[in-house]
Amino acid sequence: MKLATIRTVNLTTVVRVIDDEHGVDLGVADIGELLADPDWVERAAGDGPRVDLADFDYAPLVTRPGKVVCVGLNYANHITEMGRELPEHPTIFAKWTETLIGARDEITLPPESAEVDWEAELAVVIGRSVRRADEQQATAAIAGFSILNDVSMRDWQRRTPMWDQGKNFEHSTPLGPWLVTPEELPGGVRPELRISCSVNDDVRQDDSTGDLVFDPIDLVRYVSTFVTLHPGDVIATGTPGGVGAGRKPPVFLADGDVVTTRIEQLGECVNTVVAERL
Repeated sequence: MKLATIRTVNLTTVVRVIDDEHGVDLGVADIGELLADPDWVERAAGDGPRVDLADFDYAPLVTRPGKVVCVGLNYANHITEMGRELPEHPTIFAKWTETLIGARDEITLPPESAEVDWEAELAVVIGRSVRRADEQQATAAIAGFSILNDVSMRDWQRRTPMWDQGKNFEHSTPLGPWLVTPEELPGGVRPELRISCSVNDDVRQDDSTGDLVFDPIDLVRYVSTFVTLHPGDVIATGTPGGVGAGRKPPVFLADGDVVTTRIEQLGECVNTVVAERL
């Protein structure tokens, strides 16, 4: 099953995606609200008014998640390009909801940063509250997967050992276009999917989510050890090699660039970078 949150006139609604052009309006404001219903699978499979997806924009998949938990340094090749050792435990930081944009929205290029970087990521969307999950509970807690680009302001990220200020500039982080449930994917809750990021049609990242150091089950178990995960929460699982900061010399995003983040069977986010006008 594929689900999306689309914008209507001053509102949002969840649709079940039938194909690239058509969906069924489920009459729920966003994916987070849908997942809060214990019977969300049956509700999502129900009938409703048909919509032409070409008439609407995608909103962030979850418009106001309670948590966006991000994982750094989780692909071996990215860890190597950044000059670090393989981690014993996941590197965790947070994003705030103000960063999130839809799959076709503009990425805001802030005047305060000269080093804005791309980071294609597999996003795990939580569908059931869970704390101190074992493997079975972690599996059951995963509603599905989506695409996130953890656009990062590297010069701000390096200001202190804590990364959050470089990860939380507003209107910077595409999330969408769809939530795809695990039974649709090869590997299920441990999907093995081609992940890539292109800038102006130049492929900068190209890898497989099967190369994650800590897979989605590992991450749900780890994060739920210290905080309860709730329906609509998002875990961004880290980015593969090929980021701008890892190039020699480094390369960063500029006004007018088009960033395309693709994951096999999850669709793509296509976002134009636009300099913020103060």
